Amino acid sequence: MLDMFLAQAPAAPLEVPSVDYAAVLPMLIVFGVACIGVLVEAFAPKATRWGIQVTISLVAIIAAGVSLILYATGASASKAGTTTFSGSISVDRPSLFLWGTLLLLGLGAVFLIADRKVEPGGAFVAQAAIRPGTVQDRAQAATTSQTEVFPLTLFALGGMMTFCAANDLLTMFIALEVLSLPLYLMCGLARRRRLISQEAAVKYFLLGAFSSAFFLYGLALLYGYADSVKLADIAHAAAGSDRSDTLLFAGLGLLVVGLLFKGSVGPFHTWTPDVYQGAPTPVTGFMAACTKVAAFGAILRVLSVGFSSTSWEWRGVMWAVAIISMALGAILGLTQTDVKRMIAYSSVAHAGFLLVGAIAMTEDGLSSTLFYLLAYGFTTLAAFGVVSLVRDSSGEATHLSAWAGLAKRSPVLAGVFTFLLLALAGIPLTSGFVGKFVVFSAALSDGMAPLVVVALIFSAVAAFFYLRVIVLMYFSEPAADGPTVTVPGGFTTAAIALGVVVTLVLGVLPAFALDWAGAGGFAS
Repeated sequence: MLDMFLAQAPAAPLEVPSVDYAAVLPMLIVFGVACIGVLVEAFAPKATRWGIQVTISLVAIIAAGVSLILYATGASASKAGTTTFSGSISVDRPSLFLWGTLLLLGLGAVFLIADRKVEPGGAFVAQAAIRPGTVQDRAQAATTSQTEVFPLTLFALGGMMTFCAANDLLTMFIALEVLSLPLYLMCGLARRRRLISQEAAVKYFLLGAFSSAFFLYGLALLYGYADSVKLADIAHAAAGSDRSDTLLFAGLGLLVVGLLFKGSVGPFHTWTPDVYQGAPTPVTGFMAACTKVAAFGAILRVLSVGFSSTSWEWRGVMWAVAIISMALGAILGLTQTDVKRMIAYSSVAHAGFLLVGAIAMTEDGLSSTLFYLLAYGFTTLAAFGVVSLVRDSSGEATHLSAWAGLAKRSPVLAGVFTFLLLALAGIPLTSGFVGKFVVFSAALSDGMAPLVVVALIFSAVAAFFYLRVIVLMYFSEPAADGPTVTVPGGFTTAAIALGVVVTLVLGVLPAFALDWAGAGGFAS
């Protein structure tokens, strides 16, 4: 009977999804080289893996960047953007801006990860079973490196690129897992202080699983509402239908919780200080810079493409979330005695400032938020590069007391860190000032003056704990047995220099980046 049914049923034509390979080539290069990196780990001799992995990782990022520039400046790239993979990936001007930002930040992160001069053998443990401090541990630390961190970095970077360009929620969820799972592993690979590193990885994994569940449940409710997971179809259903608004807003709420968790937005930030403190500092810099870019790229796309017609219903809630995030980050940052935890709470406050631009729902709001992501990413990456250089016998000296009198031990390092802290505080002639200025201007133009006033107040509060570190470095006496400043290797120097130069250039000449960020809107 089944054979008779199949014989009588008309054969449905097989629809092959169209793929614009030129548009998605940067993403394919990153994923392809990540797979090659896995093969290197499987077949290459152990002594040669580090050199091969560093080389192919840098080549992959540079090649992806070149292909991105060629596509963005070529005739095939339209200002309106294009969709590919059956509409699941949108390659538009915001996607290209975010991809370029992620690739540049990924380049700096690979520099930090590849450095083996700051800590002999690198920052990553080769065998977790070896106890810290033993003769075997010290011997192995001087000769071996954990090279699988490089393909993990590329997989996470590729997932971030897919995440911020995903045009439907199912693709976005898959990309969320692709970017998250490597980060969970990388957080637990610290060579020193392994217990706190592994604890950070477990916390990140467990809370990340909860956030993924929220995202997936929200996706299911929105599918039940719109009968589709595509953002454009959800927007069409929300604009004019008699379906249940309960499904729509419950689904949106759960979905946004998952996105806010990944962006370290308060009150969904509880993983951030512990993970930032416990993870190896190069991984912390990579997470702090790149994950923020990817998360807010996805938030901008979801709100602008899928839910712009219902902004009056959810905007008040997002106001409250932005205020809570700014308040938690600024106030709890004042109480921190660890530099990495202080920067973690700083990132929570900055997430609130970013959310102010994201909910403006105008062209200026989009371009200003993209610029802020670019500026914040490079400043934060360079700041964690500096943190990795202040060390004592137990490794990194991240307690604030260890930074007392640092300017007398290393005036250059103290000066660089001072510049980066002033940028995070939003002082003029830095990218942080320009970023806050354009975000707050966009919010004012969209009628959010009360929210801008609150943001300015918490900006002033947050500036205090940046200035506290500066005062500690310049106006305190160093302890006789205090930490030393390690001479950075070429890779760490390149990463810090890249962050400092971009922070300075965007603070003095921001017009080109603002023009690039405002070159077009989302394609659906």
